[in-house]
Amino acid sequence: MPVPADLADYAPILNEKVWATLKGKPPTAARPRLASSLILIDRSGPSPRVLMGRRHPADAFLPGKYVFPGGGLDPDDRRMNVAGALPGPVEARLAKVTPASPTLPRALALAAIRETFEETGVIVGTREYGQPDAAPAGWAAYAAHGVYPDLEPLHLVARATTPPRLPRRYDTVFLAADATAICGQVDGAVGPDAELVETLWIPLKDAQDLDLALISAVILRELERRVTAGMPMWMPAPWYRVGPGGWRRDEL
Repeated sequence: MPVPADLADYAPILNEKVWATLKGKPPTAARPRLASSLILIDRSGPSPRVLMGRRHPADAFLPGKYVFPGGGLDPDDRRMNVAGALPGPVEARLAKVTPASPTLPRALALAAIRETFEETGVIVGTREYGQPDAAPAGWAAYAAHGVYPDLEPLHLVARATTPPRLPRRYDTVFLAADATAICGQVDGAVGPDAELVETLWIPLKDAQDLDLALISAVILRELERRVTAGMPMWMPAPWYRVGPGGWRRDEL
C-alpha cells in the first residue's frame, strides 16, 4: 500500500497496518537472519528511477510482491576481495548491527552486491583491476566477469527488523548506489522460473503504486528523503523495529 510522503516517522503506520494484527499472536522461535538489499538509483534523467523486481508468485516469502534485490548473508561475503572500501559513515552505522564483528559491515555490503547480481544479473563494481584473485566459491560467477566489487558508492538508507510474531524474520540493511556503479549485466537471471520473474526501472515517484510490502513502501519514502537532500553520506539512517510498545523508528 502507498504511504504518505510528508511524514517524519512511519512507525505509526506500521503499528496501524502491521502490528495491530500481529501483537495478539504468540511469539515465534524465529531469530532474525542478517540480510542486505541494494537499491539502485538512476538519476541521469529528470526524474530518479529505481530498480525493482517482482518475486515469484509461488514463493513462500512475499509472493508476487515487488522488492529490492537482496538476501541473506553468506559466509563467503566475509572473504571476497574488494576494490574500494565502504565510506566511513556507512561503515560506522553498519558496525552497530549485531552480532558485531570487524568484518560484518563489509560483509553486509558485499552481500547486497552479490544478491543483486544473482537475482537480476546486474553487476555492480569495477573492471579497472581485472580478474579478482582467489574469489570464494559463492563469488565465482560474479568474478568470472572480470569485476571487483566496489564499496565506495554505497549509501545506507535504512535498517528494518521483522517483528517477533512472524515465522520468518530478517534483520535487513537497505543500501543504495547510483546506477553509474553498474558495469555490466548478465542475461538469464530473471524469468518465469527464477526468484524474480521480472525487473523494471520505475520512477521513484511512481514506485508506491506497485504491489509492495508496507515496509518496502516505507523504505522508498526514506530513500526519497535522502535523494531530495542530495544523498549526503552524513545523513542518519532510520532503523525500524518492534519494541515493547510496537514499531519504533530510531536513527543510526
